[in-house]
Amino acid sequence: MNIEKLKEIILENLKDKSPEMKRVFHGRGNFYDDYNYLVIDSLNDILLATLFQEIPQDIEKQIINVLEEVYKKKQFKTLILQRRYKKDNLNEVLKGIVPKDSIAIENGLKYKINFSNQNIGIFADMKAGREYIQSICKDKNILNLFSYTCAFSVVAISAKASKVVNVDMAKGALTTGRENHHLNNLDTKKVKFMPYDILKSWSRIKKEGPYDIIIIDPPTLQKGSFEATKDYEKIIKRLEQLANEKCIVLSCLNAPEIPSVFIKDIFKEFASDFVFEKRLENPETFVVIDDEKALKNLIFKRD
Repeated sequence: MNIEKLKEIILENLKDKSPEMKRVFHGRGNFYDDYNYLVIDSLNDILLATLFQEIPQDIEKQIINVLEEVYKKKQFKTLILQRRYKKDNLNEVLKGIVPKDSIAIENGLKYKINFSNQNIGIFADMKAGREYIQSICKDKNILNLFSYTCAFSVVAISAKASKVVNVDMAKGALTTGRENHHLNNLDTKKVKFMPYDILKSWSRIKKEGPYDIIIIDPPTLQKGSFEATKDYEKIIKRLEQLANEKCIVLSCLNAPEIPSVFIKDIFKEFASDFVFEKRLENPETFVVIDDEKALKNLIFKRD
């Protein structure tokens, strides 16, 4: 695929440009062999491109030229290039300035984002998961494990959940999560923020149950705290103690090397009364050559 085709795909995905967050080019799914190191997101008035590996300078320059054309044509206010392979100074502002209070918008809800870290504060590929939780959460007691900046909590409270318990060992992420609720004028009296190591805090988490909905969205590998291949089952083993009799579980994993059957097998072995119902489809712009290497959002219902 040549550089003109890349520009064509980006502009096609931006033909109905709106403030809503959207992935406008997804190379990481290996659907476009020539650009499998590149993803591009539209975030309100910000165009963010991310390089996941170092590439030849002439290729990088071609990509930047295309980004600048799109930036101008679609009237973005800021253009940022993130070089994810670097250890520091990841983000370079190529055009405009980064607003002091940058936000991403999804289905009308606002989320605080920042460009001082590798992850900006919300994951665009989880849109289907958030929409699913929003559709079933009214009057429900929800446990949000590995909550990060609490996007699931924001959609749930906006859709009249009775309570959401957010658990994440990163206090800074939970602080942003609280701000995300305030940003949307949501009452946090129904929300709890627990800055705990999940695997060491089951008694505290259990006190707020039993839960009608449980969200499990862990990192694949977080040194010293969680490793999916050996720790995921530790969570599934606890479900019986945490869940009510009709509990729904959204079990997530974003690890290309781990297939969905990995999660299904863990449920069969350690939580057999939770029956697999379906896998959620990822957003259409997240094109992949192999679904098993993409984000897995699996729904289980207690039978």
